[in-house]
Amino acid sequence: MQQEKRVIALGFFDGVHLGHGALLRRVTETAARLDAVPAAVTFDTHPENLILKSPVVPLLSSPMDRAELMRRCYGIRDVIVAHFDERMMHMSWQAFVEDYLVGEHGAVHLVAGHDFHFGYKGEGNPERLAGLCQTLGVGCDIIPKVEQDHITISSTYIRTLIAQGEMERANQFLGHPHTLTDTVAHGKKLGSTLGFPTVNLHFQPGVLVPAHGVYATRVWFENGESRPAVTNIGVRPTVDDGDRVTVEGYILDFNGDLYGQSLRMEFYKRLRGERKFDSLEELKEEVMRNAAQTRAYFSAHC
Repeated sequence: MQQEKRVIALGFFDGVHLGHGALLRRVTETAARLDAVPAAVTFDTHPENLILKSPVVPLLSSPMDRAELMRRCYGIRDVIVAHFDERMMHMSWQAFVEDYLVGEHGAVHLVAGHDFHFGYKGEGNPERLAGLCQTLGVGCDIIPKVEQDHITISSTYIRTLIAQGEMERANQFLGHPHTLTDTVAHGKKLGSTLGFPTVNLHFQPGVLVPAHGVYATRVWFENGESRPAVTNIGVRPTVDDGDRVTVEGYILDFNGDLYGQSLRMEFYKRLRGERKFDSLEELKEEVMRNAAQTRAYFSAHC
């Protein structure tokens, strides 16, 4: 059976921001011209986690969210999530291109960013990649840095914005709402007691938790429908007074059982910081006020 031809974007693609988008758009355009499959190679864990033997800065998105964003926003058909292990860490940059990308995955054209380094000790760089591709008869594009508001778009900068709760500005650099996909888990059902049932989600270990507080969000169901939601990220000091971080969304105009379903939650605006209320009734009043703010936000931005 003949191997499919692929045009492949190279990178970690944490968050899948507008800088990554320049690579991914080039891939889909080139793939259409070459009658090839638009693809991207990413890794299941940040390479520095293995190299430094300890976790690096938290990630913006899980591998699942990364893959979904590349497919939905940029038309990437194949997302190849490479397992970064000792074998991959010690693979030479030449072998990564010749054996892994071209040999295993049928690459006929590669697209990388201006600062992309790969292979053992990061010895592969854009200049070497372009030279080897020319020797192999494989197409190659190196995409220059992408700026917005005179700032180079990077996962590092976006990570800072999200950690501070500046979600609207972060989304401008992402090019899409910041996203969390997870399976709904059982909570303490306090929301139902107060009259507004909620869904409970979690960030995967190693993924950045946004600044604690209440956010205007949109929740997408498995059937493709969506609803606005008021979502609290934090430790729920009024009712828990612990340190376990939860993501609890009150979905507006919805009443149903979503336990066990996979939901995509999009974050749009931080409405307030998390705080402790004197009573559950005071908490309920504030949640209703936040619900009105959320309705107003989506009415103005739809």
